Formats: sequence, structure tokens, C-alpha cells
Amino acid sequence: MDYAVIMAGGSGKRLWPLSRKKRPKQVLRLFDDQTLLRRCFERLLPVFDRRNIFVLTNRDYVDVIREDICDLPADNVIAEPVVRDTASAIGLVSTILTKRDPEATMAVVTADQLIEPVEVLQQALRDALTFVHDHPDSLFTFGIQPTFPNTLLGYIKCADARRYRNCQNEIYRVEKFVEKPDERTARQYVESGQYFWNSGMFAWKAATILSNLAEFLPESVEPLAKIKAGWDGPEQQRILERWFVKLPKISIDYAVMEKAQDVHAIRLDCRWLDIGGFATLAEVVTRDGAGNAVLAENCKLLDSRGSVVVTEDSGHLIAAIGVDSLVIVHSPDATLVCPIDQAHRLKELVESLEKDGYGRFL
Repeated sequence: MDYAVIMAGGSGKRLWPLSRKKRPKQVLRLFDDQTLLRRCFERLLPVFDRRNIFVLTNRDYVDVIREDICDLPADNVIAEPVVRDTASAIGLVSTILTKRDPEATMAVVTADQLIEPVEVLQQALRDALTFVHDHPDSLFTFGIQPTFPNTLLGYIKCADARRYRNCQNEIYRVEKFVEKPDERTARQYVESGQYFWNSGMFAWKAATILSNLAEFLPESVEPLAKIKAGWDGPEQQRILERWFVKLPKISIDYAVMEKAQDVHAIRLDCRWLDIGGFATLAEVVTRDGAGNAVLAENCKLLDSRGSVVVTEDSGHLIAAIGVDSLVIVHSPDATLVCPIDQAHRLKELVESLEKDGYGRFL
């Protein structure tokens, strides 16, 4: 059977003060009163039975995620007791799925992306699942057609595009995964036409990814075996908390994808945005004549250009005069003002706030 797993564990520090420890960016209502998580869930529904869609998150977010996707079975929200990066997270959910369905085929997507048109992803998912059913030992990923030399993303080098039975998209053989390049290298990648952005989305047999983890990350074998043995039993939570912490903290790219040989990909030629911060968020908003991106019901700007203004508070007015290239974000208990070109330092600011005793605002 086919399953979808939504990775929704990130906190979104670069969207503070909107995102908080108990309210991550995935559940911010910034898109026509919808969240990123809800949008992700709904674009999966034409491909997967809702009973086969799972959300993997951390335990602080379980309640807000269940509230946001109230039509998802409660048990389909799986909570990591501690943060252990994507290899262990994927190992956990793959272990759970193989206990329920030894033949499970799974797609892994992330909750913090905007993809338009959604039909492009939906067809790619269908093709990927078809390919994996026919090639059960393969690992599959999705590359994004790059539109500029982005230095903040990893890249995938692909070759040998082929047509496969019952697949509408061409499917590539992945030659290698490349970490975030410098600008010159990124430009060469884009111009070559052989490199795609690494989307962080995957498809494979659950048993296949577990066998790859066993080969390339052998220290994961015992913890996952203990968790599997105890899952759905009376000691499930105790065993999970005891053994999950023993899993390595490493990404699935480092742990498996960069080492595996049988990896294929589909190129997604679509509008794709990984909402990592306010500068990226501004790209999804229709700008006014002065280039301001406004996500606020009440906002008045005079002689202001190229700024980003955000609030979820419909009863609050944000007004500014003569500002240029600023980020202005209002929340009920905290306000952020910074130049757009400094917005990437928000993670640093959040860590400084916690260190200096302002944890109640996080």
C-alpha cells in the first residue's frame, strides 16, 4: 500500500516572532487563512487515502498539528521525543509503517514548501510510486528545475533521462548529491542543465530505506529494532523515549543518499519555495507598486519601498513612513524590525534571546 509522510518537525526560528516553540511555522495562518501544513496535506489527498497520510513532528507540536488537520486520524501524528534530524526521523516512521504493512511504499514530503501548480507534484508522486513498485530496491528523490544560482540549497546531479512504463515524467539516474555551493559553482550548475535543486522529498519502499540505514548507519539498527518490537504495545512510549535518543543525529542525505548507488529522480518544473524566512515569504506575496510585500489586513505605508510587513492580528495597524528594505513583523507580545539583508540572522537572534533570559517570548 502507498503512504505519505509529512515531515513537520522544524521550529522556523527564521520566522520569529510569528513562529514559537509551541507554534511552528507550519501552522501559521498566512496564506488565505490556511497553514503550510494544511496546504501540504490537501495537495496529497488526490494521490493518497487520508488514512495513509502521516505527520512526523516533535512532541511540542502534536496538539497544534492535530487541530490544524483535524480530519487526519489522531494516531497518524507521530511525535519524536527528541530532535534527531531526518535520517532518524525517517527511520522511525519507516519502522512503524513496516510493522503495520511490510510491503509499504512511502513518499516523504515536507510541510514548509509551496509548490505551484500542485498537479505537477501530484503526477510526479504517482510516477515515483509506480517506479518504486517496479524497482523496489531503488531510492527516489525529486529535483527542482533551478531558476537562479541559489547558494542556500543543495543540488542533485542527474543524467540518462528515460521513459518508464506507466510514468508520464522522464526519470533520471542520480549521479551525486552536492552540498550548498558558492555562487560561481551554483551558476555553473544551473548553466549545465544537469543539476537540480535538492527538494528534500523522497519515495521508496519502507523496507528498502531501512536496509540502507542498516548498511550505511549501522548504529541505527538496534534502536529501531527495539522501537519496532514495542510499537503498539503497552510500553510503546517508554521504549520510544529510551531508544530514540540513541539514534544518530544526521540527515538522510549524509547518512544514505550520498552513499547509495541505486537512486533515481524526477525533475519538477514548477514554482517551488522553501519557506525558510521572511525574505522567502515575501516571494509568495503580490507586491505593491513600491515593491512592498504586505501580509497584514491593516497596513499603511508612505514613501516606503521594498519592505516586508507581516502580522496575523487583523485588529492591529502597522504604519511606516520613509522606510526602505525593512522587515516589520508584529505579534501580540513581540515586534521585529530589521533590514531585509539581515533577516538571515534571526536564528542567531532567537538563540541570543534564550541565552539572555527572554525565553518567555520564544
